Amino acid sequence: MTDQPIQHLLDFIDASPSPWHAVASVEQQLLAFQFTRLLETEKWQLKPGGRYYVIRDDSSIVIFVLGQKPLLETGFKIIGAHTDSPGLRLKPNTATATDGFLRLGVEVYGGPILATFADRDLSLAGRISYKNAHGSLETKLVHFERPLLRLPNLAIHMNRGVNDDGLKLQKQTELPLILSTITAEQLPKPYFSELLEQKSAISADQILAWDLAVYDTQKGTVWGKNNEFYADSQLDNLASCHAALQALLSPSTLAADGTAVCAFFDHEEIGSGSNKGADGSFLPDILQRIAFSADTNQEDYRRALAKSFLISADMAHAYQPNFPNAYEPDHKVLVNQGPVIKVNANHRYSSESVSEAQFANWCELANVPYQKYSHRCDLPCGSTIGPITSAQLGIRSVDVGNPMWAMHSIRESAGVFDHQYLINVFKICFSHW
Repeated sequence: MTDQPIQHLLDFIDASPSPWHAVASVEQQLLAFQFTRLLETEKWQLKPGGRYYVIRDDSSIVIFVLGQKPLLETGFKIIGAHTDSPGLRLKPNTATATDGFLRLGVEVYGGPILATFADRDLSLAGRISYKNAHGSLETKLVHFERPLLRLPNLAIHMNRGVNDDGLKLQKQTELPLILSTITAEQLPKPYFSELLEQKSAISADQILAWDLAVYDTQKGTVWGKNNEFYADSQLDNLASCHAALQALLSPSTLAADGTAVCAFFDHEEIGSGSNKGADGSFLPDILQRIAFSADTNQEDYRRALAKSFLISADMAHAYQPNFPNAYEPDHKVLVNQGPVIKVNANHRYSSESVSEAQFANWCELANVPYQKYSHRCDLPCGSTIGPITSAQLGIRSVDVGNPMWAMHSIRESAGVFDHQYLINVFKICFSHW
């Protein structure tokens, strides 16, 4: 079995090796459905049934289909996810020459499993900021598609305890990535600048700064005896972005009475505290402007929010039978057994009994199985954009996601059936008002 939605997902992820590329990939799909880009600096003229999107700083995007009915009657249906994944990012003065090798210095972004970056075919993707011929600043996406970098492991003969103690990498001294050998005549900084120039077609002396992420060049794949699993980088959380987007682009959503919104944020992995993160003003700004463009006053906008619902979509921890002690024994969620409702008494997830029940009801309407997850009490629980966004907007929210293995590894795995399940239930969420 090669499932078409999964291949579409893998192609989406492979075309999106950085948050900036992820938003560009989303935009490409939106343009095929006649969505109109809105600029925050311009006045908006919105029409019922209109299809729109707003991008902030290249790596966060809010997409919406304006409903036929007034906001005060329907409120907003919102699915939120994030475009970033934990990993390595290049430092500003990245290139150094050491013992005849050119290495690139990196900084850890978020909480990746660092050991999984060793012995992989790595490369770079992101954006550069440069001064154009007229002296104005512009940005351009850069994607090195071939293997460019490597973090070679230390041989076991020099690290005898690695299989007992695990691979531990010192973040400052043991993470620089090997790019090439270098001669005495070559200077590291010009060498790297020339590399960017060749790829971007922008003169090196015009390039002023960059945001470049390290990524794994291996393509996504399906695996297992019956091809029931799939693997790729960045499943957390591009798989959720993809599922939400496919639901938004479905005929039932595009023709829905109410206003459907997808909000995909950068910076979730580092706390969401930025102008384009879930803890910033991006989504509140857009929702308010949608309301005001329909001549909805401040009080009625607040009333519309009170009728709204947010789904925070982020991947969940699937039970891995090799490590049974890592899981709450009564809450083992299984791959290919349906999306997961995530619950935490300390509100690390935004779910509560009413929002749980609402999502469970949508699953039943979609004929989709669902599961519930609770973290072990003796392990710290991660969080999502759910509590942040729900608190900012004052609306009811539920945290859900598909079960996956090896979260924050450079190579993650999940279930083929679950992805279609999630798309199906998201369609119900958007079409039932």
